[in-house]
Amino acid sequence: MNPSLKEIIDSYNPNAPLDRAWTIPAPWYTDERVYQLELQNVFTHSWQVIARADQVNEPGQYVTADVAGEPIVVVKGNDNILRGFFNVCRHHAAAVMTETEGTAAQLRCPYHGWTYSLAGELKGTPDFTGVCDFDRGTNGLMPVDTAVWEKWVFVQAGEGGEQGPPLNNLTPDVALNVFLGDDLIAEIQPLKLETLHWFERHYYSFDCNWKVFVDNYLDGGYHVPHLHKGLDSVLDYSNYKIENGERFCLQWSPIVTEGAEEETGAVRKGERALYYWLYPNFMINWYEGAMDTNLVIPRGVDKTEVIFDFYFADVSETARERNRASIAVGQRIQDEDTAICKSVQRGLTSRAYQAGRLSVRREAGEHLFHRLLAADLHAGVELQR
Repeated sequence: MNPSLKEIIDSYNPNAPLDRAWTIPAPWYTDERVYQLELQNVFTHSWQVIARADQVNEPGQYVTADVAGEPIVVVKGNDNILRGFFNVCRHHAAAVMTETEGTAAQLRCPYHGWTYSLAGELKGTPDFTGVCDFDRGTNGLMPVDTAVWEKWVFVQAGEGGEQGPPLNNLTPDVALNVFLGDDLIAEIQPLKLETLHWFERHYYSFDCNWKVFVDNYLDGGYHVPHLHKGLDSVLDYSNYKIENGERFCLQWSPIVTEGAEEETGAVRKGERALYYWLYPNFMINWYEGAMDTNLVIPRGVDKTEVIFDFYFADVSETARERNRASIAVGQRIQDEDTAICKSVQRGLTSRAYQAGRLSVRREAGEHLFHRLLAADLHAGVELQR
C-alpha cells in the first residue's frame, strides 16, 4: 500500500540534531506529490530570483520567466519603478509578452491585441464596444511583489510561506530584506558586488530532482577531493568551513597556490573562496575578481535546470581570454556534477536506499536545507487537510 503524502512528509524528523540526523527520505526526491507540494509551498511562497537588475535598467526593459509554473514578467516603468506581474492576459489568458527579454513601449498581448501600460494598466481592448458591466480599471495585469537586492530582481508569487514573512503591512523591499536576513545582507555588502560586471549566461540540464543538486552543493566540500580534482587543488580542504544563518549557508575555504592545477590555479585566485546558498535555490560563488551565480529551477520530479551567470571585475576585450578560461573551469566542474547527480537520482529510486546519515564535520548546510524544506512542506500538508 502506497503511503499518503502526509506519511511521506512525517517520515522525516526535522528536530534531530545534526549528529543524530538522517537525510530527507528517498520519496521526497521521487514522488510526484512531494514535487507538486514544493511548487506550491516552497517556490511560490519564497522570494525567487527572476532577473538580473541590469536587464531592467531602462524604462520599457522587461524579462519573462516562470515561478513554480506561474508565468511572470518584470518591467521597468516610464516612472523608473520596477514592477512584476503575472504574464497572463486578462481577456483569454494568453502570455502577454512572449520573448525572454526585450524593450517595449507597452505590453501587448499577441492573441487579441489587448494592451497594457508598463505600469500594468489596461489601455486597449480592440472590438470590445458594447460589453456590459466591464470595468477597465480592475482588469489590468495582476501584480506580483517585486524587489531588488544587490544585482538581482526577486519576486514572490504567493502570500508568504512558513519560512518567509507575510507581506501584509510590509513593503516588498522590506519583506525581501526580512526573508534574506540582516546577517546575510551584512556579509554580502563588503564584497562590493557592484564592481563585478555580467559577462555571460549558461544553461545546464540535470537528470535529477532539484534537491539532489542543492544537496551536492551543500555537502561542505565532502565530494570535492573525489570528484573535482582541479578545484580541490586550489581549496584548503582541511580548513573548509561551514557557517549557517537562518535561511542561508556560507561555505568557505582558503585558496592555496602550492600544488594548484595549472588551469584552475590561473583563474581561482585570492585569499578565500566563498560559496553562499540562499534558501531554497540560489547560490553565489565568489572569488577575487570573479563570481558566478546558480539559479536552480525544478523542471520535473527528476529534471532540473540550472542557470549560471558569470561576472568579472574586468570584462574588457583584453580580459576576454582569461574570463573564458574561468568559465571553462566552471564547465568542467558542472560536467562532473552532472554525472554524479544523475547517479544519485537513479539510486534514490532503488529499494536498497531510504535515507542516509549526515557528516557532522561537512553537512551542516544540508541539514539546514532539509529542516527549512520540512517546515514549508509540513505547512503545505496542513493547508491541504
